[in-house]
Amino acid sequence: MLKLKLATDPRWVNIAEKNIEEILIDHAFCEQKAASTAISFIVTYPEYSDLVADMTDLAREEMQHFKLVHNKLLERGLKLGFDRKDPYVADIRKFFNKTKDRKLNLVNRLLLAAMIEARSCERFRLLSENIKDQELSKFYYDLMKSEATHYTMFLQYARKFGEGRMKVDEVWEQFLEFEADVMKNYSNKELIHG
Repeated sequence: MLKLKLATDPRWVNIAEKNIEEILIDHAFCEQKAASTAISFIVTYPEYSDLVADMTDLAREEMQHFKLVHNKLLERGLKLGFDRKDPYVADIRKFFNKTKDRKLNLVNRLLLAAMIEARSCERFRLLSENIKDQELSKFYYDLMKSEATHYTMFLQYARKFGEGRMKVDEVWEQFLEFEADVMKNYSNKELIHG
């Protein structure tokens, strides 16, 4: 369903499991950034009422996920810690050329969000299937299902707003290839996208 061109090395789960505090902290901030992204769509593109409505729901859901992850930290006697940059996102963002075309920029941002959600979904699936902690396994299984719906929503909006402006599915295929090349440098750190 995700059609990612390069699967995460399964050994990444071993790295994650040995550094679960770092994974949970990074995951919490990923959820916070996802909520911020949804709010940014609302602020930047208020004229698209259907997008605003869906991004409002998404922001609420992502903050709920943040709360769930934060609670997992607290249950383990851990603290949130400080946010850190996400080099994966910075790397895949390079696929898109800067543009002053407002609608094209919207489509690019939607495709970027779709890719981030797709990779997060894949990572959550790996955690749910391979982590020894049964509570976290179920936790990541439930989140994986949610991420999959986010990925498809962003991709559907990209197709809608890109119609007549670009061949969205062709660009998406090229972006998948680009992301696979980027992923060759990842799967070796205790980060959701690392």
